[in-house]
Amino acid sequence: MLNNYLRFATAATLSLAANFALATPASTRPLTVSGVFQEQVGPSLRCASKFGGNIGGFGDSAQLGRIAYVGSDCITPSGSMFVFSEGRFVIVTMTGEQIYASYGGQFVPTGEGANYVFNGATFRITGGSGRYFKATGGGTLNGGSNMITGSGTLSLDGKITY
Repeated sequence: MLNNYLRFATAATLSLAANFALATPASTRPLTVSGVFQEQVGPSLRCASKFGGNIGGFGDSAQLGRIAYVGSDCITPSGSMFVFSEGRFVIVTMTGEQIYASYGGQFVPTGEGANYVFNGATFRITGGSGRYFKATGGGTLNGGSNMITGSGTLSLDGKITY
């Protein structure tokens, strides 16, 4: 009898939790992230240009707390600048939840050595895990890096709905 009661209580609790999760309306919030990264460029078979970059970094966000991120993109030379496209990155929060996004833009020279800055770069949130499972949103991507060392800075400024 006690086992049946425990099964019923467990099933009822799970049912209520599922209904609450489905009934919770999505909310839109600002999203800002500031961080540093290291990029490694080289051959990439997935890219039409056959050239791409892989990034890894960490940073802080008022909304997410301390985060880490990894990503990759395709790089195409265009005169003195570079176009980065088909970018995908994952932001990982301290709780292990993930936010998936795509990105693209241009890398233009600053005129100071091998330093380049982002120009017209944007990101679009495409989902995630945990509370960010069906996340959407996007915004601007700012920053730059040294093309010789691969070290750079990154900031995201936009909105997230989850």
